[in-house]
Amino acid sequence: MSDQTSLSGEEISALMSGSREAPAAAAGPSGPARSFAFGSAAGRPMAALPAVDRINERMVRRLRDAIEPFARAKPRVTADPTVVRTFTDWQAEQAEFTSLSIYAAKPMKGAILVRIDPEFISRLVDARYGGSGTFTPRRMREFTATEENLLERLSETIAGALAHAWAESVPVKPQLRSRETNVAFAGIAKADEAVAVVQFAIQPWTDAPATIEIVYPLASLRSVEEALAARSSEEAGARSAEWRARLGAAVGEVRIDARTVLARPELSLSELMQLRVGDVIPVSLPAHVPLLVAGRKIATGTVGEHDGRAALKIDKMEQRRFVS
Repeated sequence: MSDQTSLSGEEISALMSGSREAPAAAAGPSGPARSFAFGSAAGRPMAALPAVDRINERMVRRLRDAIEPFARAKPRVTADPTVVRTFTDWQAEQAEFTSLSIYAAKPMKGAILVRIDPEFISRLVDARYGGSGTFTPRRMREFTATEENLLERLSETIAGALAHAWAESVPVKPQLRSRETNVAFAGIAKADEAVAVVQFAIQPWTDAPATIEIVYPLASLRSVEEALAARSSEEAGARSAEWRARLGAAVGEVRIDARTVLARPELSLSELMQLRVGDVIPVSLPAHVPLLVAGRKIATGTVGEHDGRAALKIDKMEQRRFVS
């Protein structure tokens, strides 16, 4: 087209030089083509994970209160940091028989999974009906009717605790989709998709702790990532303001020595050396005396009496100097 700008000789030379060097730059290791699922972005760092860890801290307190009525003992509950892995790797580590409760948790997309050790259910039944919760090794292939009943109640209690723990960040509404006992039927994610795994160790008794896991597909967390990140910023600001308020309150409780000087008599060295018990040193009280803190005058006042005690009435405050 006539209105296009022509390239100069130097620009044409540079383009030709670049085209000759391109094959050398392109030379490199070659291999078979790999498939890539657009939109998965599993390797991208997630701002949601630190928020999930904070939710887990709140969940610890909720789980402790939720499990105590079943175990008839105050359990010790700890949460491990959130771990990201593929769903198939997580499935490979699970036992053939376990307790899996699958929940929708709007506004999160997809579903989340709650896994409970089946032996823990059996022990809770024992404790619930007057036993000690002693672990009895046995190969479990199905739950008894009593265990099913307790599992249903415990799962709903955990779902309620989860909703409360999330409420301060993103309000979610867990709704049961299904219960399974085989991980092959827990299709909350594709085999190669990434999931965030949260593991809680529950120890109501003195022996080894039981495990409760919550599995979030990363795609579900990404659907609320912006809200979690925004809430995290608000929480950081609130924590900073709270920290400053607590620091100010703590500093305000620090005790310091304040003193005043009523007189400064002057003596010669010879008079000082001749002082004896009973000697009288004449002094004259000034109309105003200073109030000193750490050697610095902060106020000036008048000496008098208040409630039968000697007192200092502040007449003037010195100008305060602040260091920024």
